[in-house]
Amino acid sequence: MNFHSAATDVMDEFIPAPALENFRTVAVMPAYNAAATLRRTVGDIPPGSVDEIVLVDDCSRDDTVAVARELGLTVIVHERNTGYGGNQKTCYRRALDSGADFIVMIHPDYQYDSRLIPVAVEILRLGICDCVLGSRIRTRAETLAGGMPVYKYISNRLLTIVENVALGQNLGDFHSGFRAYTRKVLETIPFERNSNDFVFDSQFLAQAVSFGFKLGDIPVPVRYFAEASSINFRRSLKYGLSTLGVLARYWLNRLRIVRSPLFAPRDPAGPAQ
Repeated sequence: MNFHSAATDVMDEFIPAPALENFRTVAVMPAYNAAATLRRTVGDIPPGSVDEIVLVDDCSRDDTVAVARELGLTVIVHERNTGYGGNQKTCYRRALDSGADFIVMIHPDYQYDSRLIPVAVEILRLGICDCVLGSRIRTRAETLAGGMPVYKYISNRLLTIVENVALGQNLGDFHSGFRAYTRKVLETIPFERNSNDFVFDSQFLAQAVSFGFKLGDIPVPVRYFAEASSINFRRSLKYGLSTLGVLARYWLNRLRIVRSPLFAPRDPAGPAQ
């Protein structure tokens, strides 16, 4: 008996097929006035964990573009401000065009720990999840000690509970700026139909559930400080109400009462239409 051959057969049986292939990982950063934090965000990305870093600048008024180019990132500059959702659309189109197998979206404001990128990608690679989010809510004490305003913590908790119930999930933080996806997710979800505003994120996750993808999360440290991006109370309220509207559309579509294009298959003739 050839024991070497037998051992190889056993290893081939238990090692997931993806582990035997090479994958391309692209990190994308939707940026607006991130010059003060971009170096630290990029500097924490473990060497060799991504093949390309793409920064899409949405008409920043600071030196974000200059810093990004100095760091050797792939830089795309919008001629006009398209909004947070519009920025992500450009990010994902570029990642798909570059042949990415795994796409990690992380805010360049250093609020999220980019050291966790390879952890998120490994979960995707193993097929455990199709979408991985970074959860800032490990404990209440830790979250508040990290600087998250009390009103944001309370609204995050309430909204996340409602979303978990409505979408049948068990995520710790539906509103994270750290997200990782497989290529199939971006090729399936018609994200071009989504809002160009902040509710893009809520729409995307509802779509991921609607199309049957597996969602999960990993804990990330909380970092709130002066340079970190954050929307004010008025925009937070608008975002919360818009998110509830997304959940209503999800259920109306699921019950076949009112069909929504957000949850309809994309047109194969277009990039994500």
